[in-house]
Amino acid sequence: MTASSGIPRRRRALLAVLSTLGLAAALATAATLPADASAPTPPAGWTQVFVDDFNGAAGTGVNTSNWQYSTGTSYPGGPANWGTGEVETMTNSTANVSLDGNGNLRITPLRDAAGRWTSGRIETNRTDFQPPAGGKLRVEARLQMPNVTGTAAEGYWPAFWMLGAPYRGNYQNWPAVGELDIMENVQGLNRVWATMHCGTNPGGPCNETTGIGGNTVCPGATCQSGFHNYTMEWDRSVTPEAIRFYVDGVNYHTVTANQVDATTWANATNHGFFIILNVAMGGAFPDAYGGGLDGATEPGHPMVVDYVQVLRSSGGGTTTPPPSGSRDAYAPIQAESYDAQSGATTETTSDTGGGQNIGSLANGDWAQYKNVNFGSTPATQFRARVASGASGGVSGLVEVRLDSRTATPVGSFSLAGTGGWQSWRTVPANITAVTGTHDVYLTFTSGQPNDFVNVNWFEFGR
Repeated sequence: MTASSGIPRRRRALLAVLSTLGLAAALATAATLPADASAPTPPAGWTQVFVDDFNGAAGTGVNTSNWQYSTGTSYPGGPANWGTGEVETMTNSTANVSLDGNGNLRITPLRDAAGRWTSGRIETNRTDFQPPAGGKLRVEARLQMPNVTGTAAEGYWPAFWMLGAPYRGNYQNWPAVGELDIMENVQGLNRVWATMHCGTNPGGPCNETTGIGGNTVCPGATCQSGFHNYTMEWDRSVTPEAIRFYVDGVNYHTVTANQVDATTWANATNHGFFIILNVAMGGAFPDAYGGGLDGATEPGHPMVVDYVQVLRSSGGGTTTPPPSGSRDAYAPIQAESYDAQSGATTETTSDTGGGQNIGSLANGDWAQYKNVNFGSTPATQFRARVASGASGGVSGLVEVRLDSRTATPVGSFSLAGTGGWQSWRTVPANITAVTGTHDVYLTFTSGQPNDFVNVNWFEFGR
């Protein structure tokens, strides 16, 4: 969100029921679905990399495999009042952040007898959301803003937004690291704001603290009285690179790379992002539209989130399909030629030879390669071409299993950051002697939920 002191403020929504409808028609459909709709299957050409339908028992908290709570009035060592002048204390209490038992998340601001406000702010654990080279990223939420208007809504500030990964743990490098506000609203107005923040503050190439923004009224039902689909599509398949913002499929704001200098754009976008959902009370943005947070403001009106989804569409490059016959264990097996997988995405690789790699690999993900022929002389070695842009402290195992993804691994190697998601190295490992023909599973195990590895190809040796 827009910040008042130079620090920021501000995921499976609806896609096409039929991919041929296109983005606008598909997202427009979102507003007509029931409040507890599940996120539908992505259309052709898109891969789901994150989703939360907020299913669970009423009164329970969010899935902490996906989300972390930000509590208090600031990040540790960060500016007071989240840098924006908002007055609430964020909590992990189910009074403020909970599932409703009908497939929705509710973030509810409350005021106690002494006039003190509490509310909720949750962030994805993952910080790696960005489009592949030459591809696209789509981040969506289907939600209803707090259903309150007029004097009773003064000071309400709900938001669905993203911050550049370098902000986490630093808290002093905004706005240079980038912020993408997909949905903001203040004062119960029937209007949605979308903004990109970047550059320096105040002023600078991105006009901070205001940022590069646009706004529109919600189509059909007002923003407060109904669910709408709020979407950001980040497109690296075009020149100049573009970031587009939608409500119910209507593209009402676009920011392109040529609107700022190349260094500002690179600093704001050449890294992953994490997603935030919160409802603030008071602060700079509501104040710019009349403020008035006082005893007349009504507590207890939640932002209701049906689902959040992140999709990626790969760019160019050559995808190797799975072969119709057997595979040679001793020749490179292209990672994207899997027969089945869970959790993997494909993207264009900058590695020698081009083509594609598989990525977004984290704990529990796997890929299957059928009919790998090891012959009668045992294979005792395994090599994989891998890269990792994982942050410090994030690492995991790349494992080889035969014929079942739950079989005991015949070999593995560990991997931490290599300097970037396209910073490639060949890593060897010893394996238990293997002969014959097997289905090979690459499995990925980590003690953290974060993505930790990309794989371009692998092969075996004697």
